[in-house]
Amino acid sequence: MIIFVLYVSILINFFSINNPELTIEIQNIEVSEGEIIIGVFNTGTRFLREGAAIKNYTIAADETTKTLVIKDLPKGVYAISMYHDENSDGICNRNFIGIPKEPYGFSNNIKPKFSAPSYEDCKFSFQKDSVLKIKLRN
Repeated sequence: MIIFVLYVSILINFFSINNPELTIEIQNIEVSEGEIIIGVFNTGTRFLREGAAIKNYTIAADETTKTLVIKDLPKGVYAISMYHDENSDGICNRNFIGIPKEPYGFSNNIKPKFSAPSYEDCKFSFQKDSVLKIKLRN
């Protein structure tokens, strides 16, 4: 049993070492309060739905530009959404028709026009060390 646990531990370490790094540079942070909430999705099924992200990250919004380095994401195809939770209430506040009242952003810097973007609009291939620059929109 100990050998099996050791073997699994070595495999986990091997695969985490071989993951590329995804650096996300978040730009246009206008209010130095609250947090940036980031969701990583690997499928269009339930894209942008609460609880559907495969990874979630939270960073302080204490500068006009923030950088997040993700080291635990395997190679694949992903889409990223984020919002600036300015009032730290844990939700993306929206107006009466559902448009976010707090700044938000998506991979590929998709700017929604009349509805939320699709996974297809936001997806990108992550195969090697990469840098994504995402501008928050109001």
